[in-house]
Amino acid sequence: MADKPHFLATTPRGSHVAQTALARLRDELGLPSLTAAHRLDRLTAGLVLFTVRPEERGAYQTLFRDRRVRKEYEAVAPYDPALVLPRTVRSRIVKERGVQAAREVEGEPNAVTRVELAEHRDGLGRYRLLPETGQTHQLRVHLNALGVPILGDPLYPEVTGPVPPGDFHRPLQLLARRLEFTDPVTGARHAFASGRTLRAWSCPAGWAGQEP
Repeated sequence: MADKPHFLATTPRGSHVAQTALARLRDELGLPSLTAAHRLDRLTAGLVLFTVRPEERGAYQTLFRDRRVRKEYEAVAPYDPALVLPRTVRSRIVKERGVQAAREVEGEPNAVTRVELAEHRDGLGRYRLLPETGQTHQLRVHLNALGVPILGDPLYPEVTGPVPPGDFHRPLQLLARRLEFTDPVTGARHAFASGRTLRAWSCPAGWAGQEP
């Protein structure tokens, strides 16, 4: 299990080849057969499960494919006292090739997220997100649809200009906080928690650039 920082891709994709969690771990651990069992967006921090033995890779990937992993995310977004929580958001999300942002459309829901408010202060909320499905940008789309877009999101509610290379000072405030599952090889029950924090909550002024 790795606790990935913001801005680091999980696996090689597009322009991100060498600077990925997979490449770094293979090099640092001397494990060329290491493979990610699932993928976490480059802008999202938190837990990623990796497998070492090629013969066991499929069993762990199947856990995620069959939705037998309980995922819990944390996000910092504006607090809206009129927003009734907890609630389960269901919608149909489509992501078109070549288009940066995903969108909600009419039709049978393919994206389901339980949204809870953990706490709030000074106009910000710390949200607990429990996705039942794994559509591209699902959590970001659902919070935006509720009127509380995640802080630092370059796509929702509006697509902004690209961040200059090396500018990491205001990351997306989304964290893969917990992963729980029954090991398909040993049968043991696992529960992992990220040790990372979201700076917009732990140090709002620092995240906003008002202090170093």
